[in-house]
This record gives sequence, C-alpha cells and structure tokens, in this order.
Amino acid sequence: MTELLPFDPAHSAAVAGWPASATEAVLWCGAREFPVPARTVDTWRQDDDVHAFGLYDEGRLLAYGEVWHDTEEDEAELARLIVDPGARGRGVGRELVRALAERAGDAGFEDVFLRVHPDNERAIRCYRGAGFTPVDPGLARDWNAAQPVAYVWLRHEPAPCARPADSPAEGG
Repeated sequence: MTELLPFDPAHSAAVAGWPASATEAVLWCGAREFPVPARTVDTWRQDDDVHAFGLYDEGRLLAYGEVWHDTEEDEAELARLIVDPGARGRGVGRELVRALAERAGDAGFEDVFLRVHPDNERAIRCYRGAGFTPVDPGLARDWNAAQPVAYVWLRHEPAPCARPADSPAEGG
C-alpha cells in the first residue's frame, strides 16, 4: 500500500539520479546541470513555502513531488514531480499527483495548479488523467510572460461529489 509522506532527505541522491538524460532533467525541473546534484534537491526544501513529499510503498520511495503554498494568491502549485524509472508506466505518477492535490486541498487551497514543459507529453497525459485541465489560454499567456518556456498550465478539477441515489436533483 502506498502512502504520501514528508520527503526523507536521505533519498535526495536517489531522486537526483532519476532523470536518465540532460533533456529529462530539463523537462523535470529545468536543471541545466546533469547529472542533477543531490544538493540541488536538498536546497529546494529550504523555502518555507515548499513542502516536499515522497510516495512510498512499504518504505521504498516510488515518486517525489512538491506542493508550493502561495498564501498571497490563495493557491498552491504542484512542482518537480518525478517517478522512479523502475516504477514508471504503472500509474504511480497519477497516484502521486492526486495525492499531492489532495494534500494541497487539506492545507486549505481550492485552486491547485501545475505547469509542465510543452515537450513533456507523457507528463501532460498523466496530469490530465489525474484530473487537471488546461487553464484559459489568456491566463497561460500572462503566466508565461516571465517564464523561460511557454509552459502548459493546468488546474486541478476535483471530481464532482457523488449524490446518493435517493437524493433529489438540484433545482428539482
């Protein structure tokens, strides 16, 4: 059984080693240095607004991701999401994204966003499968104005609450 837990910094070197190429490192976190040094992963957590998590299965780290709290804008952003190469292709990424979005909601954020490099089609499919949809193109254009890349911006769309079968329909 998997569980999302605060990230154990003892795993920083493992996470830093997951990108298999310089291109994958850029798609993951914008890193220009390859291989990504473990100290880079360690420094990310220094910001009080960055909350790092690991998705663990019986103590084994399967995936890493962060929730960035932006209290000024009253929103959260999921960032630096990556899955252990040995666990890819089994829905672990989608599970990580859903768990992080839930964690952001538990922290009081209704608006949860993420950005992804436009060339990272596999990640875009994963995030869409986890309930994220593209933001308005004008908003994406505004947000990308100061970015090094024209990111694909996605917003979490929580699944509608199921209505018990015997309750009346709204307006009805």
